[in-house]
Amino acid sequence: MNSTSRRVDRDVVLDWAVLAALAADEKQGRDIVILEVGTVLAITDFFVITSATNSRQVRTIAEAVEEELKGEGGPAPVRVEGRSDLTWVLLDYGDLVVHVFLEDIRRFYDIERLYRDVPSIDWRVDRRADA
Repeated sequence: MNSTSRRVDRDVVLDWAVLAALAADEKQGRDIVILEVGTVLAITDFFVITSATNSRQVRTIAEAVEEELKGEGGPAPVRVEGRSDLTWVLLDYGDLVVHVFLEDIRRFYDIERLYRDVPSIDWRVDRRADA
C-alpha cells in the first residue's frame, strides 16, 4: 500500500484478520496467529500466519480466506503470490497480509521470530459480543 492510499479503520482491518484466521481454522490451518505489525511496518497493519501439512491444504486455506472475506463484505486481495508452487501463498489486502505456509517452509522462514516484539491478537475472542 502506498502513502497516497486511504487507510481503513484499524478495527475493520482487525475484523478482517479475525475472519481470515477463522476461515483458516475451519480448514484445519495450524498454529494460526495474528500479529499487529503496523507499529514496525508502514505498509500493513496485521499479519495472519498459518500453516498446512500439504500443498493441497495450502490452496484450500487460501481460497477459504478469500471466500470468507468476500462473503462478509471485505475486500478482494490487491495481490496474491505463491499460487503456482503452493508452498507459501501470500494474500495481500493492503492493511492485512495473510500468509499460508507449508509447515516446513514456515519453520524455515520463521517470520514470527522477526516480529516477536509486536502484539499478538487473540483471534478466538468474540469481539462482536463487546460491541
